[in-house]
Amino acid sequence: MKLYIIAVGHKMPGWVEDAFREYTKRMPREAQIELIELKPGQRSGSSVDKAMETERDRILAALPQGCRKIILDERGAAWTTMKLAEKLAGWQRDGGDVAFVIGGADGLHPDVKQQANELLQLSALTLPHGMVRVLLAEQLYRAVAVNQGHPYHRE
Repeated sequence: MKLYIIAVGHKMPGWVEDAFREYTKRMPREAQIELIELKPGQRSGSSVDKAMETERDRILAALPQGCRKIILDERGAAWTTMKLAEKLAGWQRDGGDVAFVIGGADGLHPDVKQQANELLQLSALTLPHGMVRVLLAEQLYRAVAVNQGHPYHRE
């Protein structure tokens, strides 16, 4: 199984890239993370809708064929780490790849949300996109560690 993180946004600060890379290198071969960065839609004046449509098209084109789609959304389910570990174990049993989608500055176009197998809320707080990448990578690593009985996670 491959885990994809499809994120609108590029040119992240060095600390984001370093932290993200730290967690992805810890992942076992059977649950590798691949980041797919997408250029944001052009925003000028009142063109937010057009930018979101552009981002929608880029996201839908980037989604691997047949993957499970987990869309990050503020109105999604608030999983615990243990719930994520349980979900991850189930996805591994079922086979196939999983894509986590992080939207742009104005969120995700409704057409992207309609494609979701599940909506996931990482936090009730508003987080910067770079932080979301790092937090998601860390939680995926933590979920794998839980499933492997590794002492990284403590309850």
